[in-house]
Amino acid sequence: MIQAIQLILALSFLVLIHELGHFTFAKIFHVRVEKFYLFFNPRISLFRAKKFDGKWHFKFFAPNEDKEWEAHPETTEWGIGWLPFGGYCAIAGMVDETHSTDDLAAEPQEWEFRFRPAWQRLLIILGGILVNFVGALVIFTMLLWHWGSDTLPLRNINTGLYYSQIMVDEGFHQQDKILFVDGEEPETLSDAVQAIIIEGKRNVTVLRGADTIQLVMSEDLGTRYLAQQNAFDKIEREKKRADKSYQKRRYTLLSEWVPCVLDTVMPEMAGAYAGLQKGDSIVSIAGEPTLCNAQMVEELQRHPCDSVAIEYYRAGEKHTTKAFIGDQCKLGVAVKWDIFELEHTDYNFFQAIPAGIRYGWDILAMYVKQFRLVFTKEGAQSLGGFGAIGSMFPSVWSWYLFWHMTAFLSIILAFMNFLPIPALDGGYILFLLVEIITRHKPSDKFLERANEIGFWLLLALLIFANGNDILKLFF
Repeated sequence: MIQAIQLILALSFLVLIHELGHFTFAKIFHVRVEKFYLFFNPRISLFRAKKFDGKWHFKFFAPNEDKEWEAHPETTEWGIGWLPFGGYCAIAGMVDETHSTDDLAAEPQEWEFRFRPAWQRLLIILGGILVNFVGALVIFTMLLWHWGSDTLPLRNINTGLYYSQIMVDEGFHQQDKILFVDGEEPETLSDAVQAIIIEGKRNVTVLRGADTIQLVMSEDLGTRYLAQQNAFDKIEREKKRADKSYQKRRYTLLSEWVPCVLDTVMPEMAGAYAGLQKGDSIVSIAGEPTLCNAQMVEELQRHPCDSVAIEYYRAGEKHTTKAFIGDQCKLGVAVKWDIFELEHTDYNFFQAIPAGIRYGWDILAMYVKQFRLVFTKEGAQSLGGFGAIGSMFPSVWSWYLFWHMTAFLSIILAFMNFLPIPALDGGYILFLLVEIITRHKPSDKFLERANEIGFWLLLALLIFANGNDILKLFF
C-alpha cells in the first residue's frame, strides 16, 4: 500500500508539472488553454473550477458538458478526473488527444496554437519536457543541500568484490579488485556495472592478489545479464507465490565482499537456536565454504526446510553446530557491513546547484545508454508497467527515497516524451523542426492521422509493459 501511494503521488506530481510547463509557455504567448486536468475525465469529473463573470465557480462529481461554462472559452477550466492515469492541458487550436480537425474553426484565430509562429509552438511543446528535466535537477539539488551525499568509493572496498556466476564465466575470480574499465577508473561499484553492462565497455583491468590481470568481456554480456536476471526474478516470483511472506531478493551482478562476521543474531530464529552469537565468523554451511555474506545467502537458499552443519570461529577457536533452515532459507543473522569507509559530502546551497545538475545529467546519460538494451529480446522481457515502477519505491516511507525516485522518474518522463513518436511531445517537435527547416507546415489532417497512429503504438506499448507485469504475477 505504501508503494502504491508513493507511485500515485509521484506520477501525479510529475504529470502536474509537465502540463504546467505547456500551460506556462502557452500563456506567455497568449494562447488560450481551454482545460487543465489532473487525471482523465471521461463523461464526468470529480472536481471542476472556472472563473467567469468576475467570480470562481466550482462543481463536484459533475458531467463535463455545461453550456453556461462553455459560453466562456476565454478562461481556463481546472479540474480533477476520476481515471488516475496522467492528465492533460487542452490548448486551443492544437490537434492532440483533446481536439480533432473537426473541432477547429475554418480560419486560425489569434488566440489559437496554430496561429502562432513555429518557434513559439515549439517552445509550448518543449515546455513539458523542460519542466520535467529542470524539476528533477531542482529536486536533486535540494536533496544534496539537505542530506548531502554518501558514497562508497571502489578503492575503499579493500576486501575485493563478490562476482555472480555470469561474471565468473567472464574470467573474474572472487575478491578481484576492479582497477580500470577501458582505461578509466570507476569511482563506485555502480559506475563499474554501468561501464561494463550498460555502456558495453569490454576491457577490464583487475588486481588479483599482487598481480594485475587484463580481462576482455564478451560482446553479448549485457543481453546475457538481462537473461540471467529475468530467470532469477522468475524463480523469486515462484517462491513468493508459494509463500506470501517470502521476501524476494534482487539479482546482484557485483557486490562488496563482506566477510561473514555476525553483527546481529535475532532471537527465536534458526541462528539463535543453533547457538550463534555476535562476533562469530561463519566459514562454511553444509560443507561448502561461505567466506562472504553473498556466499552464505546463496548456500542457505540451497537448503530450504533442511538441517545443515555450520562451521564458525569464535575467539579464534573453530566450532561446529547445526541449524534447521525453514522455507525462508534464513538464519536470522546480519553481518557487519560498516567495515568500509564511506565518504560523506555536505553541500551549501550554492555548492548543491552544480552538484545536483551534474547528478541529474549523469542519470539521463545512463538511461539513454541503457535504452539500447530495450530493443533486445531479453530487454523486452524485462520491460514493466505501473507494477514494476511501483516496486522501485521502498515499502517503508522515506522522504529522501520518495523524492529521489520522483526525480529519477521525472528524467525518464522527459526522455520518453522527447522520443520522436507521434502523440508524444517528441512527435510534435519533429514535425515543427521539419516545418522550420522546410518552411512548409504539415496539414492539420496529417497531424491528426499521425497522432492516431502514435496513440495506438503507445497503447500497444502500454498493454505490453503492463501485460509483462500481469504475466509475472502468474508465471
